[in-house]
Amino acid sequence: MAKKKKSLRKSSPNGRNPNVPAIRRTIQELFEAQGDNSLSVKQIFAKAGIRDKNSRRETMTFLLELEHEGLLKQLRNGHFVNTDPASAAASSGLVGRVDHVNKRFAYVVLDNDTDEEIDDVWVKSEDLMNAIDGDRVEIKFKRGASRGSKPEGKVIKIIERARNEFVGKIEVLPKYAFVVPDNRKIYVDIFVYPEKIGKAKTDDKVLVKIKEWHGGKAKNPVGLVTKVLGKAGENEAEIHSIMAEFELPFEFPKNVEKAAEAIDTEITKEEIKKRKDFRDITTFTIDPDDAKDFDDAISIQKLKNGNHEIGVHIADVSHYVQPGSTLDEEAVNRATSVYLVDRTIPMLPEKLSNGVCSLRPYEEKLTFSAVFEIDDNANIKKKWFGRTVTYSDRRFTYEEAQERIESGEGDFHEEINLLNGLAKKFKKKRFDKGAINFETVEVKFKLDENGKPLGIIPKERKDAHKLVEEFMLLANKHVAEYVFNLNGGKDTFVYRTHDNPNPDKLESFTKFAVKFGHKVTGINHDVSSALNKLMDDIQGKPEQNVLESLAIRSMSKAVYITDPKGHFGLAFDHYTHFTSPIRRYPDVMVHRLLQHYLSKKKSPKAEEYKEICRHTSEREKRASDAERASIKFKQVEFMQSVENKPFEGVISGVTEFGIFVEITETKCEGMVRAASMTDDFYEFDEKNYCMIGKRNKRVFTLGDKVTVMVVATDINRRTIDLEFVELDD
Repeated sequence: MAKKKKSLRKSSPNGRNPNVPAIRRTIQELFEAQGDNSLSVKQIFAKAGIRDKNSRRETMTFLLELEHEGLLKQLRNGHFVNTDPASAAASSGLVGRVDHVNKRFAYVVLDNDTDEEIDDVWVKSEDLMNAIDGDRVEIKFKRGASRGSKPEGKVIKIIERARNEFVGKIEVLPKYAFVVPDNRKIYVDIFVYPEKIGKAKTDDKVLVKIKEWHGGKAKNPVGLVTKVLGKAGENEAEIHSIMAEFELPFEFPKNVEKAAEAIDTEITKEEIKKRKDFRDITTFTIDPDDAKDFDDAISIQKLKNGNHEIGVHIADVSHYVQPGSTLDEEAVNRATSVYLVDRTIPMLPEKLSNGVCSLRPYEEKLTFSAVFEIDDNANIKKKWFGRTVTYSDRRFTYEEAQERIESGEGDFHEEINLLNGLAKKFKKKRFDKGAINFETVEVKFKLDENGKPLGIIPKERKDAHKLVEEFMLLANKHVAEYVFNLNGGKDTFVYRTHDNPNPDKLESFTKFAVKFGHKVTGINHDVSSALNKLMDDIQGKPEQNVLESLAIRSMSKAVYITDPKGHFGLAFDHYTHFTSPIRRYPDVMVHRLLQHYLSKKKSPKAEEYKEICRHTSEREKRASDAERASIKFKQVEFMQSVENKPFEGVISGVTEFGIFVEITETKCEGMVRAASMTDDFYEFDEKNYCMIGKRNKRVFTLGDKVTVMVVATDINRRTIDLEFVELDD
């Protein structure tokens, strides 16, 4: 065998295997037949029938040559994939969604089942084939092209449009009109013929539906106005714009309202007999001052053995909303209530959410409860789950409950202080086990009768808020553990899970924190302790809100799934959502499943629940994005009224386009554009997150305290332009 190899090499004038042309043809044909599926070197040898060492060596040489020519690409795991633009196979199968980063380029984030070795592909805007942000597209690689570590590609087919309706401001001209979309990731205006604008006038906010995606001389999309939302800048128009942008419902369908009105609200003696009666036990709710729906109440009584019986009582929505009913179908579709700055878009009609299901004071209610016997050291001795009937003796606001904690006076002050003491012990146990202390600063707005913001007030979380939170966590945790322990996690259930943080994102965050002057030690050994120490260090400092927000962004997102995984942030092995069925559909599913198992029934199949979990997780993200958009709108509107006034701030981000600054007083973030920094030419240092003046060597970096002034605001795009004050000093 060895002699044969030697003679083969000698017979070739250039010292290469004479079978080289055949090997090269075989490789190219193999990849054309394979499509866009990657092949390992071992698979290439096997499929091409290449067995001897010499041919394998030549094959490796040609694989690398073909990669150099842009016909193949080697992935991170060593596999090769076809990238030949001339190959039909290379033009199919790579599918993903467009993330249009800016006017110049986008990423196509590939589907998980398309190619696990490539995360995303860099695409010039001119190569998007009129695809826009969110569209699902098919792409092919561009020969030998890449951007840094990202392969460069080109869209060859639009598989699915993300949406065909957009919100924006219309400009009406004599012969045509155009709509500028509010969405900052849409970089093209929508053309509208005069006969298709309805009653819209210049500067109106409108909802426009696309009829053609690339018509007209400018190849802009062509649409028609389907709804006039109002004059741009006015509260109703802007809030309606946000609702339309995120496809939130404006009202309940008539058949849903009719179904709600038909509900029998009477609590019969027969129904009470089926339940455990808590009506004579001290029970109250603690909620925000402006709350209208009360999901949860807490009962408390002292037992003869010296322990305390604490009941967490939750509105029994599942009693009134039956699976497959009109109300249920609408609740599934909405999946969650949405809380915008000036209104709530409820999951359930008002008769349910604010009426029959709401645990209002001095009313008997049907509830689903988690009841615990707890000693003075917050040890749980017994627990019970089941359907109950309750009566709320008092409706507390957080402020009223806090007064009783601080003063030790007022009605039910003993009960509230006992609960507060137990809550602190439960919290300590959570943190001892590795829970992470994330408490981002949220803001609320003081609005006038027209919705105009008169002030921005940071929300303050005090003991009363934490008291309620701890008992809700307690109920959620133990309900999940109860179902898991029934059959070792094999029974179908809806869990709320939170994966461990992505190491790369965590590393980026720690580098960020260091730029603010903080040490983050032991992050690779004990993430929870390291993050908690950092959270303690930044309390009360200007960069607190920035770093807390960045820390949360570095974490995995909590989702609903049927797999019994744990919750990293809370340090719970198993966790669910049981406590808010008025506003979250997963809680309704949890109530139904819990009762199913309490009734000793067999586990239902998981498939249906998996799909609803995926849907509700997506709806939750949509709600969160809409809520943030409404907050940003009010922040921009408020800052519009204080232009030319200096504010203290902290540099929260640095890009080549400019410097982001969070204003300390209002928690609003704006940008000082690089073009406005005219005292010098500033260069962006990407590695060190800073801008450096070429002549004066002045450095602007993360965490720097600065003074800025608002110079422009854009309500439509929800942006704030800032300038540094006394830049030359």
